[in-house]
Amino acid sequence: QVQLVESGGGLVQAGGSLRLSCAASGLPFSSYAMGWFRQAPGKEREFVAATSRSGAITSYADSVKGRFTISRDNAKNTVYLQMNSLKPEDMAVYYCAASSTYRGRLDVKYDYWGQGTQVTVSS
Repeated sequence: QVQLVESGGGLVQAGGSLRLSCAASGLPFSSYAMGWFRQAPGKEREFVAATSRSGAITSYADSVKGRFTISRDNAKNTVYLQMNSLKPEDMAVYYCAASSTYRGRLDVKYDYWGQGTQVTVSS
């Protein structure tokens, strides 16, 4: 079965960095666009970043542009989210998602989801 497993979350001070990883199994990884989303307590899940099947095309939410970088290693079936200059408002559970047909901001278009990893940013 398809599994997406996030890791790399944790507690970091404002201004610090974290790198999230999402390891995929059970699907032809290079045939799937990948996205990162996040959900803070009491808020709706929101788009963070997405990458095309090859990794050549990326997109970001305005709130993270210039601070976060999405990348993927198709040989390792893994997608990454490098997060720099973290702010308290970045604190959320971060989810990776996979889509065979879509690369964008709409979470309903994604086929598979991971369980999430918590990112906590202290001010």
